[in-house]
Amino acid sequence: MIQGTGSNVGKSMLVAGLCRAARLRGLSVAPFKPQNMSNNAAVTADGGEIGRAQALQARASGLAPVCDMNPVLLKPESDTGAQVVVQGRRLTTAKARDYALLKPKLLGAVVESFQRLRAAHGLVLVEGAGSPAEVNLRLGDIANMGFARAADVPVILCGDIDRGGVIAQIVGTQAVLGPEDAAQVSGFLINKFRGDPSLFDDGYALIEARTGWRGFGVAPWFPEAWKLPAEDALDIPRSTGSSGTHIVCLRLSRIANFDDLDPLAQEPGIRLTMLGPGEALPGDADLVILPGSKSTRGDLAFLRAQGWDIDLAAHVRRGGRVLGICGGYQMLGRVIRDPEGIEGAPGETEGLGLLDVETVMSPEKRLTEVEASHVASGARVRGYEIHIGRTTGPDTVRPFARIGTDPDGAQDASGRIAGSYLHGMFRDDGFRRAFLAGLGASSESGYEATVETTLDALAAHLEAHLDLDGLFAAAR
Repeated sequence: MIQGTGSNVGKSMLVAGLCRAARLRGLSVAPFKPQNMSNNAAVTADGGEIGRAQALQARASGLAPVCDMNPVLLKPESDTGAQVVVQGRRLTTAKARDYALLKPKLLGAVVESFQRLRAAHGLVLVEGAGSPAEVNLRLGDIANMGFARAADVPVILCGDIDRGGVIAQIVGTQAVLGPEDAAQVSGFLINKFRGDPSLFDDGYALIEARTGWRGFGVAPWFPEAWKLPAEDALDIPRSTGSSGTHIVCLRLSRIANFDDLDPLAQEPGIRLTMLGPGEALPGDADLVILPGSKSTRGDLAFLRAQGWDIDLAAHVRRGGRVLGICGGYQMLGRVIRDPEGIEGAPGETEGLGLLDVETVMSPEKRLTEVEASHVASGARVRGYEIHIGRTTGPDTVRPFARIGTDPDGAQDASGRIAGSYLHGMFRDDGFRRAFLAGLGASSESGYEATVETTLDALAAHLEAHLDLDGLFAAAR
């Protein structure tokens, strides 16, 4: 189990690389994360949802993602509450304090999922969440030492040297852990080193001496990491490219499935801007994307608070294009109704009115992988749906795509304003090429091939710099 000295120390990336390295060694390997918190979810082969990072780790392992790989997924809907997804299905929505009481009841499902993976594979690589040093959260823990002890999984502690203070990170973690938890740790590794690793030899030896833990190596910074799907919205680059067709995505407060934009960021002829709070919509934008959201009505209020509704209206008057994806599609309509309070307080919110449609939220969530055809270009589209709500109205007679004979999404009469429930559409190289051609741009990259070669490069990077023989031998 890879645990971190803090959030965002590179645990997800390490586990993905270790999964690919184990697979290349001929091992049957699977990823596992007991509890994840992310609005970036993936649809699984068994019809549920898990964190996007575990889907990438599954791919690195040569497996289709399944619900057991991430049995508890928390999807934040507000600053104090989150939707709780257990083994791929929504269980409830809980405030932070209420979830603390719920956690011990979830341990059984977590261990059950882990045991199924362990029975099916020779090696299971587990990713922790946050840090075990948060000992105030230790009671009822299922994400770090609580799980490691319950399943008797050896722990490797990962420190992030790029943020500074890595000696204190690791030594301090040992200092606050209880003796039984500390005994569960088999060693440590250092991640994200820039420069000459030998300059840290004395620090490395000091950590070994102070903790008594074995060191498994120092992993230098992996510069190609940006080519892999990011799980944390904080990892989204502010902008990519300096010229070409300008695509602007509104960075909503509860942005979901934001890796929809990753393939566009890798196109050399595209300038992608992730517009942050307080920033005005650039006047040279060719296309504005409203992404998915875990709180559609809440993010619509956030959008208006930034003045983006006014900017969007001006953008449309200038002849600009708009694409809404999932929650962004719902925002483009006339009204969003939530009579049962699925995403917050019951009620309704006036939409942006750029499409003549309306949405009604309902408890049923649609989770499915789909293959469709793009109406405007005829290109095939492979993606997935992960949403609540049903959208109807006059503009749906001009769908964005067709799934078999069923329509998806809507367009206005000009074809410049469109909405769709299809996530992941830009990963499809053929569709992306056709869509960008409609903007007067060309596509020069192969996204799926790039992900594969980057995973191979990451595995080689870890093989070169970490003691993977010793690390894999620590498993039991």
